[in-house]
Amino acid sequence: MVVDIAARKWMYERMIESRYFDDAIFAAYFEGKTPVFNMAKGPVPGEMHQSFGQEPCAVGVLAHLGPDDVVGAAHRPHHVAIARGVNLDRMAAELFGKKTGLSGGRGGHMHLYDKSVNFFCSGIIAEGLGPAAGMAMARKVQNLPGIAVAYIGEAAANQGAFHEVLNMASLWKLPFICVIEDNKYGVSVPKRLSTAVERNPNRGAAYGCFGEYVEGNDPDKIYAAAATAVARARRGEGPTILELETERLHGHFIGDPAAYRSEAERGAQQDPIPVYRRRLLENGVFDEAALVAVEARVKERVAKSIKFARDSDYPEPAEALDKLYA
Repeated sequence: MVVDIAARKWMYERMIESRYFDDAIFAAYFEGKTPVFNMAKGPVPGEMHQSFGQEPCAVGVLAHLGPDDVVGAAHRPHHVAIARGVNLDRMAAELFGKKTGLSGGRGGHMHLYDKSVNFFCSGIIAEGLGPAAGMAMARKVQNLPGIAVAYIGEAAANQGAFHEVLNMASLWKLPFICVIEDNKYGVSVPKRLSTAVERNPNRGAAYGCFGEYVEGNDPDKIYAAAATAVARARRGEGPTILELETERLHGHFIGDPAAYRSEAERGAQQDPIPVYRRRLLENGVFDEAALVAVEARVKERVAKSIKFARDSDYPEPAEALDKLYA
């Protein structure tokens, strides 16, 4: 499949936006946490999972989606949220715990929610699948346009929710896609030690649904595979399991030194962004001056979002119990 120039430009811009955002959050995260690391200290407290290396998985799929579609991400959500068009200022403010955040600073980075673009995420492993499939079912029952896409990691395919959701989604032919980001590790456990099958799409045979594995962490290859999955969902042909080979270039969370990975394994990892940048130049999609201009514009946009977050107010203590179910 030939990927059109506009899509390739969009994918590169969203990939670098995610990378620059994660760079900025990484720097802010360590403020107040040195010389002795304390996860609770600093302007961005708590655990933080970042998307370094997994950016192609978001853009290659979400380039096909429209405003009627729904996207659910997992505990490593920044690249997916940015590719979906989640408000960057409010997203940054949420990570800083500010009242201007997507959820008023209450959700943090694993529970981002932006109704305006039909986006949510869940920090509980595989538990974003059910809500996404439910939204797919609602669209089918009400004869409304739109499909649902849910992201999980490769180890999450071993959770019961994965099997329950895929069984029902296949039975009811729901317009649903399960995107599995195969970064080869569930926290510190390699896939080969946790999963009985080499490729999770092979599990689709148990549910009568289509499955495909995409190698190379390549935005263009992912785009082509996602085109098939999205078209099937829109035609009413049921769900797809789309597993994407990718790379987790940092540890599982900020502060994880990833000592469980060998030096040889780390050395073999490849950053997809400079690889894709070179290809776009070689293919004439951009010239160097145009790329530099795009990169400068995106860096400025990210810097403004971080400033917005820092300048925003914290919620008042009296607001702690607001927006809770009684």
